[in-house]
This record gives sequence, C-alpha cells and structure tokens, in this order.
Amino acid sequence: MSKEFILPDIGEGIVECELVEWLVNVGDEVKEDQPICDVMTDKALVQIPAVHDGVITQLHYAKGDIAKVHEPLFAMDVAGEAPAPASNTGDSGSAPAASSAHLEDFILPDIGEGIVECEIVEWLVAEGDEIKEDQAVCDVMTDKALVQIPAKYDGVVEKLYYQKGDIAQVHSPLFQMRLGADHSPKQDELAVHKPQPVKESKAPSAQPATATKVNGKAVASPAVRRRAREMDIDITQVPGSGKNGRVFKEDLERFAQGGTAAQSSTPAQAEQSTPAPVSSGGTRVESIRGMKAAMAKQMVASVSTIPHFTYSDEIDLTDLIALRKSLKDQYAKQGIKLTMMPFFIKALSLAIKEFPILNSQVNDECTEITYFDDHNIGMAVDSKLGLLVPNIKQCQNKSIVDVAQAVTQLTDAAREGRVSPNDLKGGTISISNIGAIGGTTATPIINKPEVAIVALGKLQHLPRFDEQGNVVSRAIMQVSWSGDHRVIDGGTIARFNNLWKSYLEEPAKMMMAMR
Repeated sequence: MSKEFILPDIGEGIVECELVEWLVNVGDEVKEDQPICDVMTDKALVQIPAVHDGVITQLHYAKGDIAKVHEPLFAMDVAGEAPAPASNTGDSGSAPAASSAHLEDFILPDIGEGIVECEIVEWLVAEGDEIKEDQAVCDVMTDKALVQIPAKYDGVVEKLYYQKGDIAQVHSPLFQMRLGADHSPKQDELAVHKPQPVKESKAPSAQPATATKVNGKAVASPAVRRRAREMDIDITQVPGSGKNGRVFKEDLERFAQGGTAAQSSTPAQAEQSTPAPVSSGGTRVESIRGMKAAMAKQMVASVSTIPHFTYSDEIDLTDLIALRKSLKDQYAKQGIKLTMMPFFIKALSLAIKEFPILNSQVNDECTEITYFDDHNIGMAVDSKLGLLVPNIKQCQNKSIVDVAQAVTQLTDAAREGRVSPNDLKGGTISISNIGAIGGTTATPIINKPEVAIVALGKLQHLPRFDEQGNVVSRAIMQVSWSGDHRVIDGGTIARFNNLWKSYLEEPAKMMMAMR
C-alpha cells in the first residue's frame, strides 16, 4: 500500500526547507531509519529518515525545490502491507469489501516545543473498536502536560503500536486504523493534526440549576460529550462507570432512563470493599518519567550552570490585605477571584520597568544578555503531576483584574496537569508561592534560562513597632530571592526588591505607577 511521508517540524518556527539531495530513487528498497534526503533550513542541514521498511514509489520534489512542512515529501509502499485488491472489471458486481477500505498509521505529531517523546498513560480505545473523528484515543504524558490524542478520521482501530507505560516517539506511528473508502484522506488533509490539551466542554443542562454535580471533572471522550449534548444532558450530573469516573455512552443511556452507574465496574468502589493486605520489609521501584524527569533535568542544569545567590526580606502586607478585602466581594460578583497573587505579579512587572536586568536571559557561554520587552511572569504550581510553571504573558500591558483572571485560569489548568504548552514556554521571571503549603523562607532554584526567582513564605501576624513605638499586629510575609550572580549583584537585587516591596506595602503608590 502506497503511503505518504509527511515532512515533520524540523525546528521552531521553520515552515519550509530546500531539497538539497535525494539519497534514494523511485523503486529503491529502503529500511526504517535509512536517510532519504538532505534538506536545508535557514539554520542547518537536516537528514530526513524513513519511518518504515518499504519501496519508494514517488518523490514529490526535485532537487532545489522548496518543501513545505506538514505536506507530503515522498510516497512509499510499506513492507508487509499488501495493496488493496483491484476490482474485477469483468464482473458487473461490486468489488470485495476489502477494496473499499485501507489501513493508515496515525503519526504522533509534535506536542510542544522541543518534545521528542511522551509516555502512554492510558489507551481509551482497544484494537477492533470503531471510533469517530476527534474521539479521544489515548492520554499521553509529556514532560510538561497531560495531552489527549484525538482520531483524525472515522474508522476501526487495527493496531496499537505501544503498551500502557511505553515511551512513544514523536513523528513515529502511534496506532493504525482501517478507514472506509468515503473517509480516505484527501491530499489537503495530510498535514499532521496537532493534539490539544483537554478542555472541559459544558453540555446544555435539562436538570434544575440546583442539581448536585456528581462528576465535576466530567471525564469523557468528545464523542460522548457530543452525545450528551444531543440528549440535552448535563454530563457533570452523570455518574461514570469507567476508570476515574469516565463517562461512557451506556452511562448516558442509563442516566436518561433514571438509573445510576454500574457499581461493579468502578475500581475505586472495589478497592474500598477489599481491605489492602499489610506488608512490611519490601521495596518499590518506580521509573522517573514525564514531568518529574523533566524537573530533575531542569534543576540539575540550573544549579550546575548558574551561580545562585539568595537574598531575603520581609514585607508588611497589612494595607494590601485590607485593599483586597474591600474589593474581593465586588469582583466575586463578576466571577473574578481576586487573590493576593495578582498584586504580587503586577507589582513585580512595575518594578521590572525600572530594573530590566531582572527580565533578561544569558546565553550558555555568558557572552550575551537578551532583554525582553514583555514581562511573562511565571507561577510555580504544585500540580498532581509534578511541578509546573505556567506564565502570564505581557503583564506590563495587563491590569490587576486581567492578571487575576489569567492566574485563576492557569492555576486551575496547571493543577490538573492540562495546561497548554504555549503557557509553559516563554517565561522571563518566576514566583514560587511555597508559603501556600507552609514555611517562611526558601532558597528557590532559578527556572533556567531566567535570571531570578522569588519564593513567597507563609503570611504571619507578628508584633511590630509602629512610628510611636507601640507594639502592633502586622501581616508579615518573608520573601526569598535567588539571582544569577553572573549578571545580578547583591546591590541590584536589594534595590529591585525595595521597589517591589514599596508597591506592595503602599498600594496607593502601586496604583499611581500604573499607566
């Protein structure tokens, strides 16, 4: 069966390349990973390998042509896949059923910048299952987020190339499906579809507004969600019978008839009914993968290449807390959650205007420093999948209310491990709110290639002297900065912190500094 090879992403921002040299000819038999051609981008000479054994049937470009990323580069007959039988022209009847369908591999596309592999967390389908376009096929874990991979066409799952827990490679086949003739991919559909982080759809609800949500996360495939909308069912009201409360079509039917989820198929209930055996003296070994592995590499790279130094101070937040308290209920009526974090972020952005060195990055050789106009301020979030640092873009152009909305959205997404790759890249400086869990001071590790990070301690009501020498209770927070000592000295971080601190201790001064 002749199959198109789609030219994958070659590098960040590259959309085309020049065909320098074909290393094979039409009719050549090639092996998996054998170089097929050399292409030249605006950055490097790159060799494109075959992803299957087979025979080259067509080369879509001539030497010197410009090839487009995500478009067919060459075609080949894949070894082991027989071409569909031709229809019998001497028979007035229809062709056999096999001729009206063909097999196609789903190639795992780029999931995010620099990501070359991911872990298969869960297959949501099995071999032989009939699936629909955009139906979720599997959950995969990158070093940044949990991503759901959707099907591109209607068809039947023929083969799953990986087991649960395996590491899948980007640009390699993930699964194979059998497509009907009416679903054969057209030439303009051959570009790779990029997966999207899972977003929760809201189905129209026929139930009263006061109904209790029994499935708040509403774990379900797009096909089930569409079915829920067609049935006018609020999917958050449906008890799911699958793992982690996943809702299936049968659950929708059962719910529509006034029933409940099948008790026997809920793993959590089965576990609760059987006491766990008591064990002692054993050990358990786990692979370090996904975000934990990425964090390990990032932290080692940071501390081994950046000379850290830490600067600590305390901030009196009494007046800022009073301001937030006076505004909180007003904005809550508009659906805006006004926490302290938006004030910390906006004040940080205002201080960066006076100290742009804090919003810079240094190259590996420390021969160049790049200053960024945009203040993309990251927040370290303790998610269920590990440490994530999504960032709010262009804080210098946002109001405190704008920042508050972004903080809520990113925090909720990050805690579920489903933040988009775009929100995780491009950060210029970071805040770690370790005090939300506990502790007063810390020595945070810089989120390389940034040059500074601040850790917020827990808020404490402590005795302090007022201007008249009286002991008063004040709301005090300890803050701890880590800076890149190659480009930031102690005096700079102290002056920068003093300005940031003044905005937080005197909210009126912060308001006056905004434009």
